[in-house]
Amino acid sequence: MKRRAFISLLGVAAAWPLAARAQGMPVVGFLNGQSAAAFVHMLAAFREGLKQTGFVEGENVRIEYRWAEGQTERLPALADDLVRGQVAVVVATGGAAMAAKAATSVIPTVITLSGDPVKLGFAASLNRPGGNVTGMTVFSSVLEAKRLELLHELVPAADPIGVLVNREFTTDVEGQQLREITAAARAIGKSIKAVNANSESELEAAFAALAEARVGAVSVTGGTFNLNKRVQIVALAARYALPAIYENRESVTAGGLMSYGTNVPDVYRQVGIYVGRILKGDKPAELPFVQPAKFDMAVNLKTARALGITVPSALLLRADEVIE
Repeated sequence: MKRRAFISLLGVAAAWPLAARAQGMPVVGFLNGQSAAAFVHMLAAFREGLKQTGFVEGENVRIEYRWAEGQTERLPALADDLVRGQVAVVVATGGAAMAAKAATSVIPTVITLSGDPVKLGFAASLNRPGGNVTGMTVFSSVLEAKRLELLHELVPAADPIGVLVNREFTTDVEGQQLREITAAARAIGKSIKAVNANSESELEAAFAALAEARVGAVSVTGGTFNLNKRVQIVALAARYALPAIYENRESVTAGGLMSYGTNVPDVYRQVGIYVGRILKGDKPAELPFVQPAKFDMAVNLKTARALGITVPSALLLRADEVIE
């Protein structure tokens, strides 16, 4: 073997990830905008999905994790790092879909997305995405209306109702959220006061504006930013004594009043199944985007008592989780 070819071969062999190549394992790159600590039960569900397709982490598949720790500006660099590592599949969750899309148009990619993947440029159609990206999509704007209805059931006298939105995705997604909420409010004879926040300081100003407008309750729209800032949002809602409904149960366990949204662990289980299928040879172009079929409602009775709210028995009976 010529010296130059030998050195080149050494360079390839030393490239990341050496251990996975030595063991003949495919490598999955897992990109997420949040922290591992916040995703323990979601990761367990993801691994369960992988296991259902015959893959067990550390045995016949390796997973390289990249966490942005809530600093979404880090996502593009983290995505590029995974792509340079030549992973077999990229998983982009927790608000990382856009970064993964920008990083590669070749490596099979499985995403979670709040919004329409066709309108956002991820797929040609839901049934046949046509490119390198597929995954799970939550049309969160549709759920916004349901959350408003539940909030009205819990606090029927609230009027106007505050709505906290942000421009995490595109103005189209934000606009669709507001259109759904406005229509739902009109149907029950309520008005809304919408405020926008995209930073911690803007959250402070947004809640001050809601208090000044004398809203009777707040609907916190879905999205990674609001989830990442759930502790601050829950604290602000408590400071201003505002009943609030959220997308994720994590906000309720943090002290929020109520949540209604997708069963997130089931979404991550489906992501794991899709990754396993791709590792076995399925093409993302032919794997349809899946919409969740399970939804959860959580109620925090301790928060309700602090706000002087009596939760109707009908709501408690429908809740999947009641925090005492």
